[in-house]
Amino acid sequence: MSSSPLASVLFVCVHNAGRSQMAAGFLNHLAGDRIEVRSAGSIPGDQVNPAAVEAMKEVGVDIADQKPKILTTEAVQASDYVITMGCGDACPIFPGKKYLDWALEDPAGKGVESVRPIRDEIKTRIEALIAEIDAQQEA
Repeated sequence: MSSSPLASVLFVCVHNAGRSQMAAGFLNHLAGDRIEVRSAGSIPGDQVNPAAVEAMKEVGVDIADQKPKILTTEAVQASDYVITMGCGDACPIFPGKKYLDWALEDPAGKGVESVRPIRDEIKTRIEALIAEIDAQQEA
């Protein structure tokens, strides 16, 4: 197995505090170093949503040390997949990238009970994404 990642994925939501952080956490957890993972927001929050951190901890994924980051053109250019999360972000478009929009409920201001179904939906989508990336590598 090569030491360089097979693909790179950028998750984008407005605050980079909930959905994109959970998605990045799952992708890191499930794909290991096979896929390079980035996340960013157009208007990053001050911290990762505590309910998102708690919901992820319940499934053995620690995102407590993550910090919201500003979306940069460089991050988009460096990524093979750019996944926006129901925020209608004006993400810069570059040829040769795969753009996906995952319409996911925003966990902001919700308790952990309300975040769990969002977390589970993200995990299902991440598993499908990994399968797609793996299939393309084998093609």
